[in-house]
Amino acid sequence: MVYRLFRAYLRSVHDLFFYRKVYRVGAENIPPDGTPVLIVSNHQNCLNDPLAVILSFRDRKPGAIVRADVFAVHPLIDKFLRKLGLLPAYRLDFEGEESLGKNREIFNVSEEALVNGRTILMYPEGGHQDKRWLGDFSLGYAKMAFEAAELDGFRTEIFILPACNHYSDYFDIQKDVLVKFGTPVSIKPYYELYKSKPRTAQRQVNVIVREQIAGMMLNITDLDHYGAIDFLRETYGWKYAAEHGYRAAYLPDKLLSDRAFFEALNGAKSEDEAFVRQIYVDALRLRDELAGLNIRDGQFDRVPGRGMIAASAVALLVLLPAWILSLWPNIIIYKAPLLVTRRMKDRMFQNSFLFGMSVLITIPVLYALTFFVARMYVHIAVAAAYVLLLPYLGLFAWYYRKYAVRTLQDMRFRRAVADGTDKISGLRTLRAAIHERLSKILK
Repeated sequence: MVYRLFRAYLRSVHDLFFYRKVYRVGAENIPPDGTPVLIVSNHQNCLNDPLAVILSFRDRKPGAIVRADVFAVHPLIDKFLRKLGLLPAYRLDFEGEESLGKNREIFNVSEEALVNGRTILMYPEGGHQDKRWLGDFSLGYAKMAFEAAELDGFRTEIFILPACNHYSDYFDIQKDVLVKFGTPVSIKPYYELYKSKPRTAQRQVNVIVREQIAGMMLNITDLDHYGAIDFLRETYGWKYAAEHGYRAAYLPDKLLSDRAFFEALNGAKSEDEAFVRQIYVDALRLRDELAGLNIRDGQFDRVPGRGMIAASAVALLVLLPAWILSLWPNIIIYKAPLLVTRRMKDRMFQNSFLFGMSVLITIPVLYALTFFVARMYVHIAVAAAYVLLLPYLGLFAWYYRKYAVRTLQDMRFRRAVADGTDKISGLRTLRAAIHERLSKILK
């Protein structure tokens, strides 16, 4: 009961407040509860990846084997992860050779749980990537699956379920996340091969599983030009999606569109590499100059009118008192983890630490404090209602700030356009030239 209540609390924070929208696609592909299933996924966002998968299940408690350094962040994080069913995997390049012996015990427990019908989650890349691409797979997951089957003399059929995570943004709250499940791969047809050539069987299964994951996710393999491709995907990609019948605001569709967009770019590059490389050079120049001026690419498509800017400013002024009231305790919940994550070298820990610290410490402590203080001045029912309202006030505070920033950007852009700033004119010309060249090569 305690676990179910804690899980419901986690899911409500995760699905309703931390993310704007959570998409779970292909759930019908998940084998029935009690079937030995090893979920294998790409890894791009630290703790948020296994959380998104684990919270996809309502009636089962999947176990997961994830990188060990996450457990070392803080003792509370270690306890929190283990309560969720997560176990550490120790890696030679990170935790050192002396720690590898701990893996055998972890794998033994997981193999026995797997053959007894549990669901286990693993990330064979060995660590999270910092970009939307798929790294090399370790065969450890395939080895575990076959060794689990070997425990009961290969009588039990074990399935490997490919999955992928995809995010509209890695580093902010109120963004979208997608969990996608593929087609289960039974390793039973490989049992005989495994008995004589275990490594060959593992490699053959790995090829099938990895290809399926690569086929579901956005896998930008051109890492030399990743920055330019990602910028074009986020800017011109919306136009590409609309022209090709995708709903860009719907993350599962945007994922399909982005995959098609990258494949089209890669195809064009193979035909005329110099032409596409120049587009990438110009795209990076446009990206950097936009960032330097603190304006958005989309502002070129819609120059904000004076009336709209004035109306936005009035609305912000009217709502300012409500925004100030909504800051407690939400600004502390959001800002406190940043004091720690700013010192972290790996930015991919940022959102994971924000979520973990919020659900374990700042939300329960500050909400409880708010309730007891409010109880001193108002009826207990009113105090409870106010505390229940706090997360929604937090959303209001977040979107108010976001709207205020956008309004200031619109004012700055409008003033630059009205003044005839050469910089803006030059960027508009550069942007139009990039889009014109993209239209020619992307059919």
